[in-house]
Amino acid sequence: MDSRLVQLTEREKIEAVLRRDAPLHFYALGDLDDFFFPRTRWFGIEEDGNIRSIALLYESSDGAVLHALGRDFPDYEELLSALAPALPERLYAHLSPGLASVIARHYAVAPCGTHLKMVLEDSAACRGAAAEHEVVALGAVDLPEVEAFYAAAYPGNWFDARMLHTERYLGIRIDGELAAIAGLHVHSLRYKIAALGNIATHPRHRRRGLAYLVTRALCRRLLDEVDVIGLNVDRENAGAIDLYRRLGFRPTAPYEEVTLTKHR
Repeated sequence: MDSRLVQLTEREKIEAVLRRDAPLHFYALGDLDDFFFPRTRWFGIEEDGNIRSIALLYESSDGAVLHALGRDFPDYEELLSALAPALPERLYAHLSPGLASVIARHYAVAPCGTHLKMVLEDSAACRGAAAEHEVVALGAVDLPEVEAFYAAAYPGNWFDARMLHTERYLGIRIDGELAAIAGLHVHSLRYKIAALGNIATHPRHRRRGLAYLVTRALCRRLLDEVDVIGLNVDRENAGAIDLYRRLGFRPTAPYEEVTLTKHR
């Protein structure tokens, strides 16, 4: 049987592959949305008309990010080996365990930590009563305040200001100051997917349970809109993992984040 590297452009075909393991591919499924799709390129190994593995290259003004996530190592080893020569000189990557050694044949690999993908499996805590009056919706008009908040609470985080237009960023203010925010990296009503992100508490307001409250409020809202709510978290961040577990999230897969620089 012959297999070959192909570039995929039909969203229905891409979605069919990703849906085989939505808890692993929730980010990529959301990137099929019109809001994100123009920034994406998709590649797969095709064998007898079937796609055995799939990778996403997301390109923005901040640089390129490669997502190569799969549970069948030989299929993804073949995909990365074929795809690597065509990738940019520098990029960031999310890779399933072991795949960094494959890409290292073509790139210098700088590890950026092991992370967990988590998906909301038990929504009981999120559906429970909460102090909704403390939670406010944040939009584009709040951008300067939100950016100042992240500079203090979450420096160096990846924040796409366009996501404020989704009206799915929520915050808690105390004495007029933003004290906590829960937001999204990906949101698609069409594909019924949400990926939480940019969850933080201002240093002046930590250890008061605010991140739990604002994240719970966001999940409650999303439960009426989407089928899969997921997030990525640093495996060493025990506090955040505990918070997400209390909300009903469960780990679905580990993965590695790395920076790649092509060998010369």
